[in-house]
Amino acid sequence: MHDMDSAKRFIISLIVATIVLASVAALVTPLSAGAGNASKTAAVAPNTARVGNASTAAAKTTPVVGVGTWHIQTVDSSGRVGSDTSLQLTPTGWPAISYNDHTNGDLKYTYKDASGWHTETVDSHSAVGDVGTYTSLQLTSTGWPAISYYGFGYLKYAYKDASGWHNQTVDSSAIGAYSSLALTPTGWPAISYHDDTNGTLKYAYKDASGWHIQTVDSSGDVGHYTSLQLTPTGWPAISYLDFTNYNLKYTYKDAGGWHNQVVDSVGATTGSLLGEYSSLQLTPTGWPAISYHDRTNLDLKYVYKDASGWHTQVADSVGDVGEYSSLQLTPTGWPAISYFDGGNGILKYTYKDASGWHNQVVDSAGWVGAYSSLQLTPANWPAISYYDDSGGDLKYAYKSAS
Repeated sequence: MHDMDSAKRFIISLIVATIVLASVAALVTPLSAGAGNASKTAAVAPNTARVGNASTAAAKTTPVVGVGTWHIQTVDSSGRVGSDTSLQLTPTGWPAISYNDHTNGDLKYTYKDASGWHTETVDSHSAVGDVGTYTSLQLTSTGWPAISYYGFGYLKYAYKDASGWHNQTVDSSAIGAYSSLALTPTGWPAISYHDDTNGTLKYAYKDASGWHIQTVDSSGDVGHYTSLQLTPTGWPAISYLDFTNYNLKYTYKDAGGWHNQVVDSVGATTGSLLGEYSSLQLTPTGWPAISYHDRTNLDLKYVYKDASGWHTQVADSVGDVGEYSSLQLTPTGWPAISYFDGGNGILKYTYKDASGWHNQVVDSAGWVGAYSSLQLTPANWPAISYYDDSGGDLKYAYKSAS
């Protein structure tokens, strides 16, 4: 999902223990108001707890499930498909994935229910160009999908309701890479993304009056690898790469405007980036946590914030690890990350508990693991969508007790 990796798109390009009868497609309540952002009421509420991370009390109770067995499935093998994946789970654990069909230049969406996987084409290639890279998927509380993505050189947005898929252009003129989508509780969309033309970080949100676009950071070539979260009251927070200074940055908005911070710049040099593949989560009290790749040391890193500031950890340092990182937090704040081991071409997963980080190999059959996207079930079982470059397939892995 990342344009700085286009050269290797062709090279490296749960958990259902509680599975019941719910189907994403069978849900009947439409995406609220056609889907928009945290604007009106949300935009005047305070930024919860100043936006920081899961350390102290939050990180001392229930850990992520570490035992169990991984199960691997090939979801789509109809051509070269499965890059740019984004995974969500329904409340009952059924998976839904947005992804790119490189063979046809299309955006695709698939979901699973008791009868198996169901695949749909959301937006299609045309004379203008391909669509469906940099996908970011969210589901409403009733299960309708919404996707931000890059297509025809534009930032685009699609949502589904009872009448089918609806596609919109949000921002145009070579804009929209590294999109990251969030939805408010009422269904309005918000998207962070990179303005390729001006080299800026931008943020778009929708309300009843339409789309609203803001420039968040314009201090150099910034806004690569964006990851967006919203507080419960709707304030946005974004992690991203500053490509000019080779460091990881973080920004959040409150009533006073946007506040941009440098999170990690230690050892950053020309060509040695800190902050690739950033993935942001917020604790229930609003503190941020970010997983990312340290290209200087070829490590997977994790950073979180609390009242005393930012705290950085190395989660995995064996080989060249940490690309395509995807972070989730348990309700009590323990981190779990899926990521690509670029030295060995395998998919890995790590989680932390009171004894430290625990790294696991999820799939090593071929060259697999790019474009990983992680979710946790309410019981903390992990599920991951990812790309199998060896076969050109979309794959899905989940863990269960047996």
